Amino acid sequence: MRTVYLGTSEFAVSVLEELARSLHRPQLIVTRPDRPRGRGRKLAPPPVAEQAERLGIDLYQPDDVNSEETRERIAAAGPEAVAICAYGALLKEPLLSDFEMLNVHPSLLPRWRGAAPVERAIEAGDEETGVTIMRPTAELDAGPMCLQRAEPIRPDDDYASLGARLAALGGELLVEALEDHPPFREQPEEGATYAEKIDRDDRRLDPAKPAAELERKVRALHPHIGTWMELPGGDRLGVRRVRLALEGPEPAAGQLVADQRRLLLGTGTGVLELIEVQPAGGRAMEAAAWLRGHGSGLAGQNVQRG
Repeated sequence: MRTVYLGTSEFAVSVLEELARSLHRPQLIVTRPDRPRGRGRKLAPPPVAEQAERLGIDLYQPDDVNSEETRERIAAAGPEAVAICAYGALLKEPLLSDFEMLNVHPSLLPRWRGAAPVERAIEAGDEETGVTIMRPTAELDAGPMCLQRAEPIRPDDDYASLGARLAALGGELLVEALEDHPPFREQPEEGATYAEKIDRDDRRLDPAKPAAELERKVRALHPHIGTWMELPGGDRLGVRRVRLALEGPEPAAGQLVADQRRLLLGTGTGVLELIEVQPAGGRAMEAAAWLRGHGSGLAGQNVQRG
């Protein structure tokens, strides 16, 4: 089957690779324009654009995916289906009705419609998530579904580990949908939740919250976004890896203490051990290494609470 692929992120790259290995290799790949990336904010192509070059597939990077020019470019490729995964911009009419479309969404719809379904599933403590193949509509992630498969969320999963499994599953289901043409069914509204985009406040660790909630947040945003907490004096400390501290001192909520080379944060309920941190403007390091330079000043200091 002739296809066109719309995608942008690293997650979309994995799905694209599976599609390109199948009999439904895309004739055209559409992705977002180059954007500033990294510390130097140099202009760089999105991950899918880089993969399109490696695969030798025609690439188109429109400013507006819904423009008439984009619709004409897609139509010129003669697709029997347009596959979409993590494109990063809202598709509108008449583009939605121009082609048969299949969207790869990494959740068990109707749970976690929206921009950050993998992160929100981990953060919420869900025991499972999955992938849904659905038809996009004007209402965000609310279109009819044709395939859905669950994936357990492991206690130690972060975005990277869970996202990799979901991307692999998404590629498999997309190819299956293109080959078998399963019937679509409407989504139920019961149980619908929305995975809001991750913003600045979502990244901040508030020690007034329970330790278990903060531990899930760190895993949900690692390694692609990251979390941080505000130290006394206003400096930020990036927090990359943590675990629940089940023994040892029990500092008050917001108090940061050193205990036998461990860096412990008191929370609203329980204690969080910081395993890997990243000082502002510095590299990531084991918390024990950070403590060697800062441990003597921790006594009695409190992290900024929300």
